[in-house]
Amino acid sequence: MLQRKLLFSNVIEINFQAGALLGCNVYLVFDESEWTLIDIGYDDTVAEIIELIRQLDFPLSQCKTLIATHADVDHAQGLARAKQMLKTTVTAHPLAAEPLGTGDKLKTFAEIEAQGIHMEMPPVKAERLVTDGDIIEIGRLQLRVWHTPGHTDSQLSFQLGDLLFCGDNIYRDGAVGAIDAHHGSNIPAFIESLKRIRDAEDVAWLLPSHGPVFRKDTTLLNRTIERLNGYLHMADFGTCAIDWPLMDEWEKEIAEGTLPDGAGGQ
Repeated sequence: MLQRKLLFSNVIEINFQAGALLGCNVYLVFDESEWTLIDIGYDDTVAEIIELIRQLDFPLSQCKTLIATHADVDHAQGLARAKQMLKTTVTAHPLAAEPLGTGDKLKTFAEIEAQGIHMEMPPVKAERLVTDGDIIEIGRLQLRVWHTPGHTDSQLSFQLGDLLFCGDNIYRDGAVGAIDAHHGSNIPAFIESLKRIRDAEDVAWLLPSHGPVFRKDTTLLNRTIERLNGYLHMADFGTCAIDWPLMDEWEKEIAEGTLPDGAGGQ
């Protein structure tokens, strides 16, 4: 049996436990013999992760469910294999159920033709659909479900005491999950999700889907929110912006025949 490296009571992060970066953060939440995983990562690391869990002396038959924070390939590609190996269920938001169930390569980022990314996305059924306010019980523990859309429309976070498994909402450097119209990003919703995280007085620690765990930092979150507010009125993220004031200014300048100082020929 391997010695368990606990991040917090009842929480193990698989990359940290393994001492190697295997992919996205995979959180094992347990109470006595019952356990669950929040995300699973890529298909090619599933067997290694499950063997590690076995060596940590968790009964494989006691996996309550496999939770998907959202449907992106780097979080969910291994769900079908892990579900089969563990004989368990999959839990996700209703908006993640279709791309997971159909193996939608575009919405899950498995297929990005322009960048030469071509990955398989094995279809998997999500038997349990959860949304904001629902509770997932692991032994005597209760994971409270938050629906925190923005990065994707199906993004979930999960609160356990003063811990928040915050998915791809925010990382320790202030970065956020990719903003892309193809997989349901929504900047106004993203801002509201970040405000909710910032304002939650009973949350002290953020456990993201990538990178290290960190204490909730209001200053960091405010900087990120301010940055995303700027994106609302810029062309940086295309149709994810709500407007582009520069085009209104340009239309007015065209109508008035206005040129910048020093421009124009004789």
